[in-house]
Amino acid sequence: MTDFSNKIALVTGASIGIGRATALQLAQSGADVALGYLQDAEGAGETRAMVEAAGSKALVVRADVSRDAEVKAMVARVEAELGPVDILINNAGWARRQEMDQITEADWDAVVGVNMKSVFLVTRVCLPHMQKQRWGRIVNVSSGAARMGGLMGIHYSAAKAGMEGLTRAYASRLVKEGITVNAVAPMLIHTGEKRDNVARQKMVPLGRQGTAEEVAGAIMLCAGTEFMTGQTVHMSGGVYYGG
Repeated sequence: MTDFSNKIALVTGASIGIGRATALQLAQSGADVALGYLQDAEGAGETRAMVEAAGSKALVVRADVSRDAEVKAMVARVEAELGPVDILINNAGWARRQEMDQITEADWDAVVGVNMKSVFLVTRVCLPHMQKQRWGRIVNVSSGAARMGGLMGIHYSAAKAGMEGLTRAYASRLVKEGITVNAVAPMLIHTGEKRDNVARQKMVPLGRQGTAEEVAGAIMLCAGTEFMTGQTVHMSGGVYYGG
C-alpha cells in the first residue's frame, strides 16, 4: 500500500459506498481525510468514526459541490483545520433515472452540475497548492454509463463522459508539474444504496456485482502511481472491454 503519511485528502460524496471505502483506505495509508457530503450527515459521521479508528484525522464538511461559493468555503475549512489538499477524490455524484422526453432543462443542469461541473469547481480550488508543491493526485469517479449509455438517462451519461474529457485535459496540462489526474469508471457496484440481486448478477460475466472496496482499490492505485495519468480504469467485471 502506498504511504500517504503527512498527506491531506479530500473525498467528496464520502457518506457511503465508494466514497466511504476510499476514505477508509486513504486513512489506512496514513492520510488525514476531509469528508465532503451534502445530505447524509449521519453517514458522513459514520465514515469519520471509521477514519479515526484507522488512526487518521477526519473532518466532515457539508457542501453542494455544484456551487462555487460552497466549494470555496469547503476547501477553505479543510485548509484551516487539516491543511491544504494533496489528494483529491471527486466522487460526489447524483443520478436521476429519466427517459429522454422526461428531462427538463432544470433536470439537465442539476445532473450535469453535480457529476461534471463539480469536478471543475473543486479541482480549480485545490490546484494552486498542488502546483506550488509540484505534487498532487486527482482521481475522478466516472461510470460505465460514459461509454455504454446505461439506464440513468442521457444527462448522466453525458456528464460522466464530460468528466472523463476533463480528466484527460487536466492530465495533459499538469503532468509536467508533478500532478496526475485519472478516472475510475465502475459499473454494477453494490454500494449499500442498491441491493445486490440475481438480475444484476446475471448482467456481469464475472457472476456478481463489484464492491465499493474494490473500486476504492482502483482509486488508490491511481493515486499511488506516478507514471499513469490521463487514464480511465474500468471496473465492470467483464461487461466492458473498450479503451
